[in-house]
Amino acid sequence: MQDEIDAHVVEALPNELFRVELENHKQVLAHPASRQRRSFLRLLPGDRVKVKLSSKDRTRGCIVERCES
Repeated sequence: MQDEIDAHVVEALPNELFRVELENHKQVLAHPASRQRRSFLRLLPGDRVKVKLSSKDRTRGCIVERCES
């Protein structure tokens, strides 16, 4: 089962990876979903996002959408 959790971007890393901090203050590595890559979504540190965590590796995730403000 994959969970979708609110988070915020802490750091932008090379190769379209981002370090995000979840609501429970844990940090995970996340990459943007393919539909966000197509729309050239620019993510900056401090942005609020929704992250879908991997069921196999809880330290990795996929950024599903960027939240307003």
